Amino acid sequence: MESMIRIGLTGGIASGKSAVSEVLSSLGALVVDHDVLAREAVAPGSVGLERIAAAFGSGVIDDDDSLDRTALGAIVFADTQKLEQLNSIVHPEVRRLALEADARAEEGGRIVVHDIPLLVETTQQHDFDAVIVVEAPLEQRIARMIEHRGMTREQALARIDKQASDEERRAIADYLVVNDGTLEGLDRAVRTIWQAIVAEI
Repeated sequence: MESMIRIGLTGGIASGKSAVSEVLSSLGALVVDHDVLAREAVAPGSVGLERIAAAFGSGVIDDDDSLDRTALGAIVFADTQKLEQLNSIVHPEVRRLALEADARAEEGGRIVVHDIPLLVETTQQHDFDAVIVVEAPLEQRIARMIEHRGMTREQALARIDKQASDEERRAIADYLVVNDGTLEGLDRAVRTIWQAIVAEI
């Protein structure tokens, strides 16, 4: 493999995206979790956290020098402009960290998979050589959120409604994984996609 391939991986909450990323990792992909990058971007001592403190005041910093997400959330979710200001600080830092991950993958000539929950919402699909979308039936997703995340049905539906629809995600998919069966079936489906991606390199 001579050149790096960048794959975007996305799916709605509780669709099984994490299980898909685990299979891809086991097959040799470097998986970059953008939720993890977003936490790194505002970790204690980071440039991102310094800029947040400068923009929103010391009240959003905890005693242990970490981000007080509750205090920050109270500010930004009540004011669209402040939310945009926060995004303008965090998103460039996440992109910078993602590029560093790409550089590591390129050195090893590996396939790099960027796990981005809001890939559709942030219109990043054009940044990738291919996009894998994971979806699952609505009732299965709700059941998983109730069982594993302690949500009520209403809370689960509210979270789902805030994200892109299955149709919107499907529209940008090069590969679609329908996670409506067993883990073995999911594993087989992901391996088939992996083989198709490798065959195109």
